[in-house]
Amino acid sequence: MSNSARFDRGHTDDLMSFLAASPSPYHAVANAAERLEKAGFRQVAETDAWDGEAGGKYVIRGGALIAWYVPVGATPATPYRIVGAHTDSPNLRVKPHPDTHSGGWRQVAVEIYGGTLLNTWLDRDLGLSGRLTLSDGSHRLVNIDRPLLRVPQLAVHLDRSVNADGLKLDKQRHMTPVWGLGEVHEGDLISFVADEADVPADEVRGWDLMVHSVEPPAYLGRDHELVAGPRMDNLLSVHAGTAALAAAATGGATLPCIPVLAAFDHEENGSQSDTGAEGPLLGTVLERSVFARGGSYEDRARALAGTICLSSDTGHAVHPNYSERHEPGHHPMPNGGPILKVNVNQRYATDGTGRAIFADACERAGVPWQSFVSHNSMPCGTTIGPITAARHGITTVDIGVAILSMHSARELCGADDPHMLANALTTFLEG
Repeated sequence: MSNSARFDRGHTDDLMSFLAASPSPYHAVANAAERLEKAGFRQVAETDAWDGEAGGKYVIRGGALIAWYVPVGATPATPYRIVGAHTDSPNLRVKPHPDTHSGGWRQVAVEIYGGTLLNTWLDRDLGLSGRLTLSDGSHRLVNIDRPLLRVPQLAVHLDRSVNADGLKLDKQRHMTPVWGLGEVHEGDLISFVADEADVPADEVRGWDLMVHSVEPPAYLGRDHELVAGPRMDNLLSVHAGTAALAAAATGGATLPCIPVLAAFDHEENGSQSDTGAEGPLLGTVLERSVFARGGSYEDRARALAGTICLSSDTGHAVHPNYSERHEPGHHPMPNGGPILKVNVNQRYATDGTGRAIFADACERAGVPWQSFVSHNSMPCGTTIGPITAARHGITTVDIGVAILSMHSARELCGADDPHMLANALTTFLEG
């Protein structure tokens, strides 16, 4: 039986809608929260006192979301089962003084965020999204999801050696998008964005804006066995984790653990922020949940000692045109199931115990799984996994879905892998 016959493409359809509706981390957490609300979760404010009642709760801080479900009968020492992910993706972000120009062109000054593949942003129709901060301290989401910007590539006639010598891009000089012609005035861009968000421009005090490709996700291939789309690293895992937590909560009355989704911001630039995995947010939420249920420091220590985290992030599928860049004995393939990510130098947190935990979850979910390890001559990337393990002292396993074109403006995965990942995460969260 093929994977397509076994796994529901409805999940992948919903993922594609989620990707299209989540051009920024702020939109991603808002959309995840909306899905959790439909599953009976409720938002709690960090500034309020928390109760220890059973049920689903979540906290939003900026581009991060922590959600958890307390089953009936949970004690202060009940351990957590955590799915970790991140909401940010490499892209181009608007600078504090965005209005610039050159040669009669109106342009937008941008800063490079994360380790993006610069060439993938060239000659694309780009929109603008993020949030505005208003004078009263509130935020307004904005999503201009239509062709607005473009980073034009130099014509081959003016760079005759580009195909022989390769494209060389200067981050400062060559990555500035154009968005029109004519004179430039300070405040033009923000006035335009404020008007799009239906707020007075003089009410805008700050902004966190970024560009995104307006091309929608799409099935690809003869049999539609692949999906192409933006921000799969790592909204694919955020979406799967949200679906898994909602599913676990549906039958959560008898859960032996407290399932958690931790979706952090700023993974792509090191996680060092108040909304990143290296910040205190997750630890504070877990600790407050223990104390809200009448627990002590001893109960907190017991709960964390029994806690397990699956850090879910995308990994590399074997590239058909560069297979020599991959470890010969480990060639993850799309639609082969989620991957277990291993690095003995602790760029990934997985060990033998973690392998057993992941294999058990996949077996009980009825999904295949694969192993990923880097070629010895290729530096290995990292994730929130080692940070989570070290900061909180909890067993952590790095997993994910194999994709091509990681950190491109548009990535590629197997159409069945998202649902397989969600099934494995659901089984894991159910304990």
